[in-house]
Amino acid sequence: MTIPLSAPDIEQAEIDAVVEVLRSGRLSLGRRMEEFEAGMAAYTGTAHAVAVSSGTAALHLAIRALGIGEGDEVILPSFTFIAAANAVRYERAKPVFVDIDPHRLNLDPKRIEEAITPRTRAILAVHTFGVPAAMDEILEIAASRGLFVIEDACEALGAELAGKKVGTFGDAGVFGFYPNKQITTAEGGVVVTNETEIAARVRSLRNHGREPAAEPHEYYEVGYNYRLSELHCALGVEQLKRIKTILLGREAIAVAYHQRLGRLEKIELPILDVPGGRVSWFAFVVRLKQSDGKRRDEIVCELGRSGIEAGRYFPAIHLQPTYRDATTEHKSLPVTESVAGRTIALPFFNRITDRELTLVCEALEELA
Repeated sequence: MTIPLSAPDIEQAEIDAVVEVLRSGRLSLGRRMEEFEAGMAAYTGTAHAVAVSSGTAALHLAIRALGIGEGDEVILPSFTFIAAANAVRYERAKPVFVDIDPHRLNLDPKRIEEAITPRTRAILAVHTFGVPAAMDEILEIAASRGLFVIEDACEALGAELAGKKVGTFGDAGVFGFYPNKQITTAEGGVVVTNETEIAARVRSLRNHGREPAAEPHEYYEVGYNYRLSELHCALGVEQLKRIKTILLGREAIAVAYHQRLGRLEKIELPILDVPGGRVSWFAFVVRLKQSDGKRRDEIVCELGRSGIEAGRYFPAIHLQPTYRDATTEHKSLPVTESVAGRTIALPFFNRITDRELTLVCEALEELA
């Protein structure tokens, strides 16, 4: 592909930091991990940040640390990356899918209440594509029903509501740093929380169930190998230093797309802002105005043939083969199903050039 869908933004400082770790001889559970965790806690404004091997691992440990398990239900959107639902199932809990707001493409608070049962333990709010979810309403529902709130902010580092970073409103929030994210650690994730007990349990679970201050080879519960290496953390430390510039640059790319594609009558553009908040641009996802999954797929294929990589973000989870079983209720989610069949993720990365933007927009205009 001449224009990729995404690409990491790596500078010499990141390369030097990784090389320094390789030469140090300390490759895991060292100073760079502590530095990255402290940086994430400071940036998000939380008391604790715990680095783990991926955003999926962060979701899994947040769910487990809250004691959610077999027979429990977790409310979440179907229009998101499948890891959110998978992490619920890792603990033998049941994902309960509700429909999305057609504007923000996040959980529709009006649909949450009707999905709550005596088995409901938590609401998993996803800040899809970096757009903040309606946290005020979600938190109000959760408080009235005694439910946990977990925020999947894997696509939303830097997004805000009322001057507060997303991922910090609920009992725990998670971030991911895959190479297509705003900043990357190659692979990696972080759990943030203001609850000391939650942070301590996540720290133990990521390292096979060992307590940090315990004697060697003393394990207090069945845990996992979800550690994040010093190499990954060193990369994250350097990336985090540039977060402000990176977010502003991505915002400028989104605005440029809006200006160039605004005249296309058959295309619906993503929202640029939310009241009292800030979008953090993970991806630029347009929608065909008519529900036609076949035509969407044809456009994606034609873009690919012309050297422009595009994506289908996101297929509805509840329609996936692995979710058509007894663990979930197969029900219609009309907004989710309509949106999922019309989305086209366009090339979006920190260093995309003006020429590349022009080529993408001209190709889409011709096809749409």
